[in-house]
Amino acid sequence: MMRDLATSTNQSNPCAEGIEQAQLNDCWNRIGVMGDRSCDRLTTVMHCYDCPVYAAAGDSLLKREPPQNYLDEWVDILTEMPADSEDAESDGTIVRTVDAISVIIFRLGSERLSLPVRVLQEVTPPCVIQPVPHRSNELFLGLVNIRGETVLCASLSHLLNLESIDDNSSNSSHTKRMILAGQGDEKWVFPVDEVYGVFRFHLSELRDAPIVVAKAAEAYTQGIVHWQGQKVNYLDSELLFYTLNYKIL
Repeated sequence: MMRDLATSTNQSNPCAEGIEQAQLNDCWNRIGVMGDRSCDRLTTVMHCYDCPVYAAAGDSLLKREPPQNYLDEWVDILTEMPADSEDAESDGTIVRTVDAISVIIFRLGSERLSLPVRVLQEVTPPCVIQPVPHRSNELFLGLVNIRGETVLCASLSHLLNLESIDDNSSNSSHTKRMILAGQGDEKWVFPVDEVYGVFRFHLSELRDAPIVVAKAAEAYTQGIVHWQGQKVNYLDSELLFYTLNYKIL
């Protein structure tokens, strides 16, 4: 529904036309760090995120007028209650209730997993992992530089004892990603095979983890949600971070 709303907004709202125009003239994608890096400002600001031009573009998007009926539609969405059927499966795009959980769904091998959005910091393309002499192993992969910050990188696949699959052999077009997660100064980077996005589920959709879940992942699974006809393990982030601190730090 959110995607449909965005589509209809672009067709009828003059503000959306301005957004598209700004995207067509986004200098950071042409001459900035995402482009050919020919911008003269890069010698002083180092990165487009620190550039006043980039900041001004962001401010213009935040200060634009909302589309017609935008607020009324969201009031209606948030005041509606979910269906009473316990067997109903959500596509995760939107849940019409405040009694819901927001998660990021990703894939490791053939397993679909999720973490609460509250611990999500950022999703990035694969970064160089710098091994630490005499410390790096199958669980602790090394150090990763995320926007100038050095973060510990760990393998969830190894921790959860998940089997990896060869995406190249199946002609997969998906791109691997890295997930930066944590709270406060406690942050970790996890390489993953695919990120599907952020979704919301009603708490009634969270089911107890069955015994058939892989033994190593069983202890870290708070519950199971159904998404696009498949089961997704909802991981216990607190236990996950506690274990990583205990085994690595």
